Amino acid sequence: MQIQVNTDHNIHGGERLATFVTTDLEGSLSRFGGWLTRVEVHLSEDGGGKPEDKKCVIEARPGGKQPVAVTHHATTVDDAYAGAAQKLGRVLDSRYDRAHDYKGSESIRHMPAPEDPEDDHSDR
Repeated sequence: MQIQVNTDHNIHGGERLATFVTTDLEGSLSRFGGWLTRVEVHLSEDGGGKPEDKKCVIEARPGGKQPVAVTHHATTVDDAYAGAAQKLGRVLDSRYDRAHDYKGSESIRHMPAPEDPEDDHSDR
């Protein structure tokens, strides 16, 4: 799984921030390691003068599936990242479970057709 961290010119932290985010995501998303091919983190400041002007967008790309993106706004970069990472974990749990049939039964689309009792004339 490849992790890429992008920041705009208003976000400070540089390499230390990128290392923290990468290490944290590697740990929290390790259970999806073979399923996810790439994760991109975008940290930015909206600059609208609102108290919650820090934004984190995390996009995850499961192999063979459509990308999944989550966004979280907060007053600090750390809070924006933590909120987005938590949302991503919930979304990926749901998608992964659906993709890997967590109930252990087969889909109705893959079940064989029931036998037709009218075709069985052996007891007559």
